[in-house]
Amino acid sequence: MLRIDTNGLSERLALGVERQARRAEGEVADEQKVREGLRVSLSELGRVRSSAKNDDIDESDLPDNIKEILKLIRALRQQIAAKQAELQALMAEQGLGPEMRQMRAEALRSELASLQGALSTAQASLAQALQDKRLSNGQRMQAASLAMA
Repeated sequence: MLRIDTNGLSERLALGVERQARRAEGEVADEQKVREGLRVSLSELGRVRSSAKNDDIDESDLPDNIKEILKLIRALRQQIAAKQAELQALMAEQGLGPEMRQMRAEALRSELASLQGALSTAQASLAQALQDKRLSNGQRMQAASLAMA
């Protein structure tokens, strides 16, 4: 269920309009103030899901090494999504100069490439671990399903 927090919405909206007007007048935004203005919060349901995000893996009847690989894959996917969101926010930021934006974008793209490489390595490790002859077909399917979730 999507929930929108309206607490302080009008204040944040007014602050955003004020910043936009200052930028139109040529004022450069203070990076620290911009960062302080950004805020992400999880709903109660989001907090519960976040804390229970690996319960399905822990409760599976898979070997511990496969469980750890699956947890690593999930963590890497979350980090990739966060970096992609950070890159999108950077590209939408109006207060940065083109040089600064380009430098930060390159740094974020480099981090994304590293994370994606780590994800590929983890997925290859999972594929190799699933070739273990001691695993049942049910366990292989369960691991594949958990890897996609």
